[in-house]
Amino acid sequence: MNLRVEVFSGGEVAPLIPELARLRMAVFREWPYLYDGSLEYETHYLSKFVNLPESTLVVVRDGEQVVGASTALPLAQAEAEFQAPFVGAGLNPAEWYYFGESVLEPAYRGQGLGVAFFRLREARALELGYRKVTFCAVERPAEHPLKPANYRPLDAFWQRRGFSKRPDLVCAFTWRDLG
Repeated sequence: MNLRVEVFSGGEVAPLIPELARLRMAVFREWPYLYDGSLEYETHYLSKFVNLPESTLVVVRDGEQVVGASTALPLAQAEAEFQAPFVGAGLNPAEWYYFGESVLEPAYRGQGLGVAFFRLREARALELGYRKVTFCAVERPAEHPLKPANYRPLDAFWQRRGFSKRPDLVCAFTWRDLG
């Protein structure tokens, strides 16, 4: 493996969109997302990062192949569904930097790249003047029929990064599930 981790923002993201869309669709088909997406939607979703200088995209390449990516942007620029619980709790979305998704091909997991995703996004948030960061995690019922027997939630990983669950900040976001 010849791994390289790079950080992009704003217009620098544009040439990466096709590879990012492909990667997101592949990883999000897995548990717990079970996402049956389209390249059209992914391209549209990722284009917001191109037009936002405060966006962050961390990319992992093995040689020239993109094998992982993680996004972040000001929460005030994220979808209304992500902002709603903050507004409802009296928290100002403009004070928060939102860590979007992190996707990594299975062969590259468990090698510290998730830690790098958090570290680099946190550094970027500080660089932009944010002192508060947040992210969302997908929650599915424990008895879901497609849940793999060997599934391990990432709660402990997030706690080691200093994050804790906020039951008062729960949002609902819909997408087309597999099947």
